[in-house]
Amino acid sequence: MDFLGWTAASGGLLLVMSLASSWIRRGPVTSFGLFLLIGILFGPWALDLVRLNVLTHPDITAHITEITMAASLFITGLKLRLPLKFSNWRIGTLLAFPAMLLTVLGTMAVVHFITGFPWPLSLAFAAIVAPTDPVLASLISVNHAGDDDALRVALSSEAGLNDGSALPLLMLALLLAQGNEPVSAGMFGHWLIKDVLWAFIVGTLIGYFPGRLIGILATRLRSAHSDTAPNDFLALALIALSYALAQYVEASGFLAAFAAGIGLRRAEVYVVRKHPPQQLPEEARMKPAELLVNPNQRHMQEDYGPAHSVGLVVGDALSFGDTVERLLAALMVVALGATLALHWNSTGLLLAAILFFVIRPLAVWVATIGTGTPARRRWLLGWLGIRGIGSINYIAYAWMHGMDGPQANAMADMALTLVAASVVIHGMTVTPLLARRQNRLAARREAERQRNDAATPADAGRDEEKR
Repeated sequence: MDFLGWTAASGGLLLVMSLASSWIRRGPVTSFGLFLLIGILFGPWALDLVRLNVLTHPDITAHITEITMAASLFITGLKLRLPLKFSNWRIGTLLAFPAMLLTVLGTMAVVHFITGFPWPLSLAFAAIVAPTDPVLASLISVNHAGDDDALRVALSSEAGLNDGSALPLLMLALLLAQGNEPVSAGMFGHWLIKDVLWAFIVGTLIGYFPGRLIGILATRLRSAHSDTAPNDFLALALIALSYALAQYVEASGFLAAFAAGIGLRRAEVYVVRKHPPQQLPEEARMKPAELLVNPNQRHMQEDYGPAHSVGLVVGDALSFGDTVERLLAALMVVALGATLALHWNSTGLLLAAILFFVIRPLAVWVATIGTGTPARRRWLLGWLGIRGIGSINYIAYAWMHGMDGPQANAMADMALTLVAASVVIHGMTVTPLLARRQNRLAARREAERQRNDAATPADAGRDEEKR
């Protein structure tokens, strides 16, 4: 197929997905599941229009997935408006660190005993497939800045943070596999300081403070000049600068992108608190600033106060980032489907079943002991851990840093098979599970409302007797 043919096929695919979006939301298969099936259709298993091997050009695969993940992490951070001391941030931290470590250790042991892989290669596999994916988790992450659902906040914060815990473990596996220096306390100490502490702390600082400062500066400039022109490139600038600077100093670029989104959101909260829109009722003044403005009527805006200006800044960043994230994610999932025929490994399905049904749920359950989280929510947190583009990025990273050989190829095949299984299985179960949860929460709220209504006359009678 020539360039025009691929252009027409891409346009037709996007058109069909756009027109069928309402049906897809109600159906059993997510849009990413359909993109995966379309990739399989184009690949060797069906039409054989394209043969794509993600390991042939790991540098290209790594760079495309890096851009996709950085954009997704930035948007995830930008949607998290809750105070950093909010309890579900703590749950997300427990999922991203203790639960992640338990997941990696359990997966490493299972892989070693099932496949016979050496421990470093088993650790590499575990680090690749353990982290949840921020890109494909759109159905379970926060929908908007006003979303304070405890389950969604915990999963979103986990997806934003767990690259800070998984990638260092992959780097440790590569260090052990290459064996360029003897295993010693000094080697582990250097890894802990440089690849864990430095990467996490510096990456977070590089993202958060520039994101906050640039957000405040952009708001002041737009407010001072009554500027309502679109400013889509601010999001791209923050993503690119935070990621590039963090990578340059060997910190975590993914954490930097996530922290940049959080920093921009904290700038919005700061501006709204300092300059609340006086024309609104008091209870509406602390809503997300992007709700105060209509981006389609920005040139008709009469009040150019700071709250409205920061609303335009954040709204443009969300719009641009969401579009880039969805477009690149669709591209990568189609590529995964096309390359799957060359990397299929049935052992990956066995490992997927063990990880999804045993290791991840148990790790989450253990990590959340003593938090007061309801049991039903803990099991949901354990199940709703979709794997995706982040794992593909880690595979490409491992290949770029010297991983190779028959066993390494088999490891990558199993990981890609597991990711494809996650896209299908988690995608098919997330909608009914969340729908049942929403119905249960709605019924509970209705029951509480009825109890309050029934108690009101009695309370009123007691108050009258007291008077």
